[in-house]
Amino acid sequence: MFNARQALATLFHVSNPNDIVFTSNTTSALNLAIKGWLKPGDHVIATMVEHNSVRRPLEFLKRTMGIKVDYIAINERGQLDLNEVRNSFRPETTLVVCSHGSNLLGSILPLQELGHLAHEHEAIFLVDAAQSAGTYPIDVAEMGIDLLAFPGHKGLLGPQGTGGLYISPQVDLEPLLHGGTGSQSEELEQPAVRPDRFEAGTANTVGIAGLAAGVHAVLEYGVKQIYERQWMLIQMMMKELAKLPGISLIGPKLGEPRMGLVSFNLEGRDAAEIAFVLDREYGIAVRAGYHCTPLGHMTAGTSAGGAVRASVGFDTTEEEVEAFVLAMRQISAQ
Repeated sequence: MFNARQALATLFHVSNPNDIVFTSNTTSALNLAIKGWLKPGDHVIATMVEHNSVRRPLEFLKRTMGIKVDYIAINERGQLDLNEVRNSFRPETTLVVCSHGSNLLGSILPLQELGHLAHEHEAIFLVDAAQSAGTYPIDVAEMGIDLLAFPGHKGLLGPQGTGGLYISPQVDLEPLLHGGTGSQSEELEQPAVRPDRFEAGTANTVGIAGLAAGVHAVLEYGVKQIYERQWMLIQMMMKELAKLPGISLIGPKLGEPRMGLVSFNLEGRDAAEIAFVLDREYGIAVRAGYHCTPLGHMTAGTSAGGAVRASVGFDTTEEEVEAFVLAMRQISAQ
């Protein structure tokens, strides 16, 4: 487990590996960060591309604790106005939270600028790295990140049921779980030492071993190289999809930075139907529907029926992208 912490610390430029605690997924990490930090009356600044793993805990605390939340508007290309963020701060603002990369738009938010604004107003900065960990360079010190929630099974190439949360040494959270840690067993209170404070109960050691192997592979290949590879594949995909009649692409334009995904709709066709046909007739897996981000669909103007999302990995081939485009060409012609 410490080997995995060391690898993750290297990846995210974390000074002390014990500031990385393991969870079962990004959702549990975000719940620990949000519920472990916020107090009654606090104000939070979030964005209109948040996943439900951020929005639902915030809305729960609005109902039960009286916190207040502002969701900052994002344009259809995934860009936000930093002045609007700056003007949203209040004396009681204690948290800024954002999704690094939108799982619908594919857009990438400016973490360094947002982290600077948060600290300028004495708030802490929480980043949802579900789409970016392992596929886009992250430096918690340079970007001013106080809390970084990440999954093991996506860009870090680990198994499902793994994830974690980086917690800045300047931040103290209330643990969500209390119980056995194998340390300070004679004490009534949860240990204060990290990572024990946040890792009660038996760990998923086998899964974490798989996560460590995945992170080492990412480090060996290089995050910058992974991003550039995926960006190239997505540009290739977007360029060809844009030629098809009735296809509308969502998010940043061709040539702009984006994560390794593209969402789209085909005029007159249901997103779920397209996904079904791609699966059954072509053996291609995509995601259709609302992608657990209704705020993102409000931003994209696709709330009526959702969208189809195609994603690539660093080992996706050009031939596989071509096969996907060919399938969509045939589907769009039907």
